[in-house]
Amino acid sequence: MLIDELFREIDENKDLMVKIRRHLHMYPEVSFGEVNTSKYISDFYASLDCEVKTNVGGNGVLVAIDTGNAGPSIGLRADFDALPIQEETDLEYSSRVSGVMHACGHDAHTAYLMVLAKILIKHKKELKGKIYIIHQHAEEMTPGGAIGMIKTGLLDNIDNFFGIHVMSEFELGKVYYHKGETQQGRSKFTIKLIGKGGHGSSPHSANDAIVAGSYLVMALQTIVSRKLSPFENGVVTIGSFDGKGTFNIIKESVTITGDVRAMSDKTMKKIEEQIYSIANGVAQTYQMKVDVDFKLDYPILYNDSDMTDLVISAVKSSGLPVEDCGALPPSEDFSHYARLKPSCFFYVGANKKGTKSYPHHNSHFVIDEGCLEICAKALASVVVKYMS
Repeated sequence: MLIDELFREIDENKDLMVKIRRHLHMYPEVSFGEVNTSKYISDFYASLDCEVKTNVGGNGVLVAIDTGNAGPSIGLRADFDALPIQEETDLEYSSRVSGVMHACGHDAHTAYLMVLAKILIKHKKELKGKIYIIHQHAEEMTPGGAIGMIKTGLLDNIDNFFGIHVMSEFELGKVYYHKGETQQGRSKFTIKLIGKGGHGSSPHSANDAIVAGSYLVMALQTIVSRKLSPFENGVVTIGSFDGKGTFNIIKESVTITGDVRAMSDKTMKKIEEQIYSIANGVAQTYQMKVDVDFKLDYPILYNDSDMTDLVISAVKSSGLPVEDCGALPPSEDFSHYARLKPSCFFYVGANKKGTKSYPHHNSHFVIDEGCLEICAKALASVVVKYMS
């Protein structure tokens, strides 16, 4: 059977996956600056029987595998950007770039998909339709690489998208999924309050923006506790309060930036309306001018029921354990693909039982590289089932 042959070749290429992953780990590049990583990926495909497009929507790489047989088109996506974090793992292959680290597993995503793609190219005549390998840049930074790649129009003919994220705190050896709303949407906002500066000895002659801004920060926290139903999911975080000045000068203006997460478009809209309402109310109370800018960043990631059932069935048939992990708090720009076509984004555990794990975006982040083989086998089983 084809799936048995694919699994055998994945086993044979485990060392290659590890080699690629460690190279990427040593030479990370942050979002929108992944020039060398993009070239490394495209060079890998240069001698293979496929079509390669570079600089897709930025630093993205798109690989088209035409089986020559009529059938659907499937998109397989892996991201490859790193984070501005100083690595503190003491691994022999730790980052060689000061202040930059693969602290989210994107090096693993890229490594397993490159090797799986190579194997699928070898066996393409045994499949039906077209396979698009989407090596995506800039998942970590707004506006994200997904939307840029989509806007090129090169993905329009893809019928469905699939992707995997390794999870450092999920058990190694297992595949995880969730149907429907799976990862929170994310928005960001900036509020500038403008009062009247003055001397610290004469507050009555000024209009203190720091006092008004402090009240605003606390008032914004009431959105979740008092404006959302207990059955709604939402988070409002103030990430920056820019009111730096001098000890004896009353600040004329402050700028506040924040982050919003929600698990439904309706909830996100409700939070947005409340931010505008509260900011304008505080400004009126303190007799100040206010400027509010609210931008939707990544939409809610929605996993299509039929595509998720296909993943569950394919993974189970491959002999890998699969379970529902429930909805997850972080945002993910795969959500743009899932808005474009029915899709499924699922997860592979990367923590060996009994070993210490660190969360994603942590300077001590590590994964068990055994997850590479599991990612490749899980997605291979999805491809075979989808294209059969």
